[in-house]
Amino acid sequence: MKIIPEIAAAQDEIRAIRHWMHAHPELGFEEAETGDLIAKTLAGWGIEIHRGLGRTGVVGVLRAGNGGRSIGLRADMDALPIEELNTFSHRSQNPGKMHACGHDGHMAMLLGAARYLSQTRDFNGTIVFIFSPAEEAGNGAKLMVDQGLFDFFPVDAVFGLHNFPGMPVGSFGIRPGSILGASCDLRIVVKGVDGHACYPHECKDPIFTAVQVYNALQGIITRNKPPLDPAVISLTQFQAGGIANNVVPAVATLGGTVRAMTVATLEMIGARLRTVVDNIAAAQDCATELHFDIECPPTVNTPDEVRFAANVMRSIVGDRNVNEDVEPDLGVEDFAFMLQARPGAYAYLGNGNGEHRGSGAGPGPCVVHNASFDFNDDILGIGSTYWAELARGWLRSNAGAENRLD
Repeated sequence: MKIIPEIAAAQDEIRAIRHWMHAHPELGFEEAETGDLIAKTLAGWGIEIHRGLGRTGVVGVLRAGNGGRSIGLRADMDALPIEELNTFSHRSQNPGKMHACGHDGHMAMLLGAARYLSQTRDFNGTIVFIFSPAEEAGNGAKLMVDQGLFDFFPVDAVFGLHNFPGMPVGSFGIRPGSILGASCDLRIVVKGVDGHACYPHECKDPIFTAVQVYNALQGIITRNKPPLDPAVISLTQFQAGGIANNVVPAVATLGGTVRAMTVATLEMIGARLRTVVDNIAAAQDCATELHFDIECPPTVNTPDEVRFAANVMRSIVGDRNVNEDVEPDLGVEDFAFMLQARPGAYAYLGNGNGEHRGSGAGPGPCVVHNASFDFNDDILGIGSTYWAELARGWLRSNAGAENRLD
């Protein structure tokens, strides 16, 4: 494994920054202290700072030489509304908030690269360090793009990196095309006629109707799309009735999420949902409201940028530790909006199996969105080296020249 020596030598400093971030988590669009720390740190290294895009986002710009190429490197900033169960010294000090997805580590790895690149400036072009807020269901990346991120800071390509629990330390995963799915918020309101439970024939029972809708929706997944086209409908909420157990309610509501690897499949599911819901409800003389709102597109990597990134990975960890055909995932990532605007690639970095947490670990597994999760400090240097080598290599190469901006 080839960690840049200067990055390895700075690990105590970067680890301390990561631990501070973990102890002071902030939710989406609330990342004020986090943003202050990032801006102050970058400015201290002589990096140009811009704030306000995406409300709480931070952008750092570093230039060297006279090269016209540019690259964007992105890290997400926000925490999750989770009460941490770990008891180690850097556990969350903010009740009900926790860096349970490793965004503290993502920011620290990018800062580690920024520190090295600002000190050496051994590249020719422009590096844009993008610290993006509200990734967890806030679509902060979309807001940054909508507010002119790539107009103010044009880049030839943009790259993202996420830790991956269960993948060995020192390994990377990447793939061309869709690596993460598209998501849709789903809510189905069934409207009937309420009445006394001992006179069901005088009512129009929305619970009975909603249960039939619930069971029928899985047929969309199993009978309306190719089996090798991944998608899922997960209904996670069922709300109906009140305190009284002898009243048929007037309304029942189903809620959940729909995931797919393409927008076309997501739209097909939406159309079939309307048909299934309306016809089942009509058979029971009930009315419906269907709310099917696409929240995030799939995260789609461009092939040239995947090949380039994979070559950089191999130069650091060797051929056997780079999987260029990592399995796609129906999780979602708002980095997708940046990849809609520019070519680029999103990749995974192995976070290990959780043994790094030591005696202060909570009782749960070391998986993302779990109250016992913690980012693995042992991969900070690997991630920072990847970012630095990716930026330097990209700026001195002709990779993706056909995608360059005029």
